[in-house]
Amino acid sequence: MDRLQLVRDAYRAFQADDRDAIEGLLADAFRFYSPPDPGIDRAGFFERCWPHAGGVERFEFERLAEIDGEVLVTYEATRNDGSRFRNTEVFGFDAEAGQISSQEVYFGWDLD
Repeated sequence: MDRLQLVRDAYRAFQADDRDAIEGLLADAFRFYSPPDPGIDRAGFFERCWPHAGGVERFEFERLAEIDGEVLVTYEATRNDGSRFRNTEVFGFDAEAGQISSQEVYFGWDLD
């Protein structure tokens, strides 16, 4: 399993608002963690987070590294309106299924 490619594909799906693509990347037991949403399930992710899909014009990866079976990502993103922000995220995986099993989002800051 190429974990780095799975993560790149997930960002690409989010950027393109491609629900079909992301559906195949996330494990059935997927969990999403962020300060306002600590440990929501897959359905909760699609309800709370997916409505923001398609709102980012570009992700620029500052860090994209596999560490002990997880992927650490820091990126700067440009929204469709030109504003920018920076976040760090950690992805976990279901090795047997070859899918993303968790995503932890640590909000950064606005860059503008």
